[in-house]
Amino acid sequence: MNLKDIKKVYFIGIGGIGMSALARYFNGRGAEVYGYDKTETLLTKKLVEEGMDIHYSEDTGRIPEGVDLVVYTPAVPVSHQELVFFRESGIPVRKRAEVLGIISRGMKAVAVAGTHGKTTTSSILAYLLRCGGVDCTAFLGGIATNFGSNFVEGHSEWVVVEADEFDRSFLHLSPDIAIILSMDADHLDIYGDRESLLETGFRAFAARLKEGGRLFVHYRWLEELGRHPAPESFGIDGGDYRSGNVRVEGGYFTFDYRSPAHRMDGLQLALPGRHNVENATAALTAALQLGVGEEAIREGLRTFRGIRRRFEILYRQGGRAYVDDYAHHPSELEAAIGAARELFPGKRITGIFQPHLFSRTRDFADGFAAALDKLDEILLMEIYPAREMPIEGVDARWLLGKMKKTDKRLVSKANLLEEVERSQPEVLLTLGAGDIDTFREPLISYFEKTGAI
Repeated sequence: MNLKDIKKVYFIGIGGIGMSALARYFNGRGAEVYGYDKTETLLTKKLVEEGMDIHYSEDTGRIPEGVDLVVYTPAVPVSHQELVFFRESGIPVRKRAEVLGIISRGMKAVAVAGTHGKTTTSSILAYLLRCGGVDCTAFLGGIATNFGSNFVEGHSEWVVVEADEFDRSFLHLSPDIAIILSMDADHLDIYGDRESLLETGFRAFAARLKEGGRLFVHYRWLEELGRHPAPESFGIDGGDYRSGNVRVEGGYFTFDYRSPAHRMDGLQLALPGRHNVENATAALTAALQLGVGEEAIREGLRTFRGIRRRFEILYRQGGRAYVDDYAHHPSELEAAIGAARELFPGKRITGIFQPHLFSRTRDFADGFAAALDKLDEILLMEIYPAREMPIEGVDARWLLGKMKKTDKRLVSKANLLEEVERSQPEVLLTLGAGDIDTFREPLISYFEKTGAI
């Protein structure tokens, strides 16, 4: 496939965060971009403003003539009318991951993998590279505040991409530099079990490293990854490239960095939590390999403003705060809740959690319960199904029963705001990867209206 010959592209599921980044790439190259998505969102409205043609019902009559390439997401069912139409038409139909692989193969790629932290780490890395004069392109899994987008158009040979383990998508990539942040069990609906996730997922991804490439792995995962290709390690208080002496000073998470060739003290990161210090450690390690200097590293870390829905502080005033986070795995919940404890010491923390996928809720129910028990108060929503059908016996009430915390209750979308008003939270976290983000604006309005308690 020659990208230069593609003049008209059609996206099925264009509103997805990864799909929309690709759509922006082709739109920026001057191609005509059309697409379908199930619902209109703030993101799809923005894509339309940028010149793309989008509709929201399965309608083959809305498909233009002369389409050169169709891109789809695995979240779209195989029975989707438009997908069926294109497959019968003979027009090239490719998964999002395949197209990203084709684009990155013509460039030098830094690929960021891991069950948690991909978006934050790749966004920090892209920003550090830009601060250091490396005009990279980047495909991000979230809206990076510094860029105002999930796609960054650059003109150098370097591209930063997220290497997604879902559906083994990252096996379409062949990076020059690879980062593996974590390998916790996840997506067991795809892999079956954790050993398969390691063997046919992360180890297979590591084996796709280009000859002479560099592989950086969190030191805690070295043994499970294996030694081929030979990895270098990073982390907090461990690894070849390490951060330490983590503390909070003047509203910043502050830390010192050591590597075989560098020593930097007093680095400041505005993002809260030790997990974000680890993400920053991985990002700055890769940036140093590409020649970014110490002063650019310092300034980039200090001024990086985060990602939409990654511990995004939407209200903070008078001892109260509202934070929205995409956390949808037990480890991510623990990281978000732990960051809130560090940032708001002594405050009562209320969490609204919307589980994502019936299979994930079933597979990690005990982990979810243990993580949510770290809150002072739990408001639990029903499971967001996404691509799945219900599983008998797996629902929010079942998950609620596994929690030891007594201050817990089920809430629905219809009564969520009423329940929040009843709680009068000091610090509120909304957690989950479904459509819980549709409550962001109403909750901001609630905090602005009620002010300090």
